[in-house]
Amino acid sequence: MSAYKDNNFNDRKAAAESARKAAQAKFLAMPKPDDPAVLARQAEQKAIMEARAARAAEREVARQAELARLAAEDVKRLAEQAALAAEEAQKAVEQEQQALAMEAERKAARDARYAARQARRARR
Repeated sequence: MSAYKDNNFNDRKAAAESARKAAQAKFLAMPKPDDPAVLARQAEQKAIMEARAARAAEREVARQAELARLAAEDVKRLAEQAALAAEEAQKAVEQEQQALAMEAERKAARDARYAARQARRARR
């Protein structure tokens, strides 16, 4: 272990001054905003940001195209379902018409039998 070091005021003041000078030297050593290295780094960062934005736009276009394709498939499927429903409705209408026609034929036959029976009774 190190021994306890009794720093006096002048030692603390000198340490603070050297720390202040080191911070100032570090600040002054930083490149200025018009330094070519800083400008190059900024241009590189700008290019990276533009590339990211372009890729994001491409992804958005692809996503919109996929949504449009899915919507078109939905419309096509709904149209097919509507066509099937219309076809089934047409078949139901035809079956109903056939049932009505058969019922009318049965009624006509029944009425003919009734009329024949009435005619036979009238002749007696």
